[in-house]
Amino acid sequence: MPEGHTLHRLARLHQRRYAGAPVEVASPQGRFAAEAALLNGRRFDSAEAYGKHLFHNYGPHGTVHVHLGLYGTFSESQLPVAEPVGQVRMRLVGRTHWTDLRGPNRCELLTEGQAEAIKARLGPDPLRRDARPHRAGDRISRSRTSLAALLMDQSVIAGVGNVYRAEVLFRHGVAPMLPGRDLDEALWRDIWDDLVRLMEAGVRSGRIDTVAEEHLPEVTGRAPRQDRHGGEVYVYRRTGQPCLVCGTPVAHTELTGRNLYWCPACQPA
Repeated sequence: MPEGHTLHRLARLHQRRYAGAPVEVASPQGRFAAEAALLNGRRFDSAEAYGKHLFHNYGPHGTVHVHLGLYGTFSESQLPVAEPVGQVRMRLVGRTHWTDLRGPNRCELLTEGQAEAIKARLGPDPLRRDARPHRAGDRISRSRTSLAALLMDQSVIAGVGNVYRAEVLFRHGVAPMLPGRDLDEALWRDIWDDLVRLMEAGVRSGRIDTVAEEHLPEVTGRAPRQDRHGGEVYVYRRTGQPCLVCGTPVAHTELTGRNLYWCPACQPA
């Protein structure tokens, strides 16, 4: 599932390409046809992301809410427009570019109030200027739930997924099963600030990189990571491989239906 930096990257791209002008909206697949007809030819006011959610704002005509889920993807192209390939849920055509959306978990037209209600259910997003990290800190400090589970709870923190969760805990030497209420307040603030830095870098590069310079392949002589997710990481999807810091095999388990990775030596219980 795409993590928050991907949605913010898309929001900035769509803001640059479509905001401030009318767009053509269609649904070649048909599942968004009625909504597309209402928006076709309307002015695309703005695009924004909140956590793993993307919002296309059309002023009084409503807001398109997109959640990609596990299989949703956007494809971006320059004009001229080509024939649809696959099941295109929503197509946008602007002055210079066009965008196709396929396979999202959600693609729906909402009122402003409905869109705001979705945002209100989410925790603070490290990539938003209006984020209030103390809201997440307060939830964590009162919870017996493991920190690993809390970081994946979108009502606690919005936008953090499996990769950022595993990597930020490793970077701060925190055992993933530590109860939230046992996390030091100052350490929480360090974790939050690190998430901001890592996710902002992800928006710029389009990939997740969490490894310090001294542990990069070109410094240590190891082979670069080969993974469809891209980026150099410490523990994510490195089960049984030696920790890049201490050499201990990376551990793996499942937690609330998701894979969890950590180094038992660098993140002692």
